[in-house]
Amino acid sequence: MANTSDIKNGLCMMYNGKIVSVVEFQHVKPGKGPAFVRTKLKYIETGKGVDNTFSAGHKIDVVRIETRSYQYLYQEGDGYHFMNTSTYEQVFITASMIENPQFLSEGVICTIQFHAEEEMPLTVELPAFIEAEVTYTEPGVKGDTATNTLKPATIDTGAEIRVPLFINTGDKIKVDTRKGEYSERIKS
Repeated sequence: MANTSDIKNGLCMMYNGKIVSVVEFQHVKPGKGPAFVRTKLKYIETGKGVDNTFSAGHKIDVVRIETRSYQYLYQEGDGYHFMNTSTYEQVFITASMIENPQFLSEGVICTIQFHAEEEMPLTVELPAFIEAEVTYTEPGVKGDTATNTLKPATIDTGAEIRVPLFINTGDKIKVDTRKGEYSERIKS
């Protein structure tokens, strides 16, 4: 069992029965009264942030988290199947554990965080950028590229994003999966 002196950024621990990650912390020793640790925590499962203050010496339950590379295989119902790239072991992940599942395409390598003692998947991180093909968008008007106007477009994963007017159906683009936004056009 660890205590508050072991707190550091990125540490995962149990808090109110859920696994949280330490985003930020500060050890405070006021001139009067006992020392304490002010923290910003993030729930692993939901991504929700919470502030908490621990008194100095407070016992904390540290949780060991492992990250592994998995390849996305296919969707079945409301879940997704992934395969470990080294052991070929498959795991079923529910949609709620994936931040932006609409950007998943077959063969994409993702990072899955596991609770090491229980071998339970916690979250799935997609790569920061994916390459996709625009399957449908309205044609752009020649000479209408001076403004930063965006139009809706559907990409090959089925997701709809906003792209600049010069993007046409069939173009390959780079998409930021964290924000769900167009990043750049890929020259072929």
